[in-house]
Order: sequence, then C-alpha cells, then structure tokens
Amino acid sequence: MFEEISRQAFEAVSELVEKAGLKKGDILVVGCSTSEVLGSRIGTASSPDAGLALFSGIREALSVKGVWLAAQCCEHLNRAVVTERQAVPGADIVNVVPQPKAGGSFASAAYREFQDPVVLEEIRADAGLDIGDTLIGMHLKKVAVPVRLSVKAIGEAHVCAARVRPKFIGGERAVYDESLK
Repeated sequence: MFEEISRQAFEAVSELVEKAGLKKGDILVVGCSTSEVLGSRIGTASSPDAGLALFSGIREALSVKGVWLAAQCCEHLNRAVVTERQAVPGADIVNVVPQPKAGGSFASAAYREFQDPVVLEEIRADAGLDIGDTLIGMHLKKVAVPVRLSVKAIGEAHVCAARVRPKFIGGERAVYDESLK
C-alpha cells in the first residue's frame, strides 16, 4: 500500500513539474492529509508511514529538476511550512518541530528527512500540490492557475494542483510577454 502511495505521489509531482514548467531553484509547496490518503476524514488518522511514503515519492520527483519542496504543516501549526534552509536564505525562521498530530505526518517526515530543515510561517511558492483538500493557496505566489493532472487521487485523497504566473497589468493597451503564460 505505501509503495503505491509513493508511486502515485511521484507521478503527480513529476507531471506537475512538467506542466508547470518548474526549473532548478523553484519551490513546490505540498499540503497533505495522510488521514485522507488512507480513507479517513482529515485530521483523524495521521500516519507517519504514509507521510514518509509520500515524502519519498515527492522528493524523488523533485530531485530530477532541482526543485525545492516546502511541506505544509496542518492547522495546529497555522499551516507553517518545512523546507531546506538553502531554499530560503535570509527567511524568518520559527522555532517549532512538527509532530504527526501537531504539524502532520507529512510535514514531520519532511522535517526528519531534510538535510537542514527550517520552518517558516509563510512562503511564496511557484507551484503547489494539495493532497486531501488541505488548502495550500496561502503559500502560492500571485497569480495561481489550475493545473489539471492525470493523477486525480493519491490513495483515497483528492488531488488538486496549481502553478503561478506573473500578474497582467496595464489594461487593453499593454503588450504582454507570451512566454510568461
């Protein structure tokens, strides 16, 4: 079961990286409910094993392109994010260590597995993956654009993805850089 969850996470993230055009140094925020992945209601059945399986598949997919992962914590930590210190030089770090029932199993796995983990109250990511309706939008740059993935679920959890693009400003007379869409 956990191998399948890891594979599904790998496939979803690989497809998102491709469709969003992510490149080395970009940041992908992932929010994940292991409870939802395993078929329970969000926040009721946190699973460290599922968290590690998801983290492993996601990290493997991102390492191919050199994209950073920001793992969103649950609401008990105000949806703070865990990432590698190197991804966010000069960021304001908060002093907390996520736990499976206070931060979530996915964020806890990220904190344990990252080389030099830090926790931030917020981040402005280039794309996002929401596994189990955890609401990642607060951590995306403006303007978020939906990305339709062929992977619709990981385990039993609904999957939703987004990328960002620069704002269009200037009205009807403006000339836009089409390569930024």
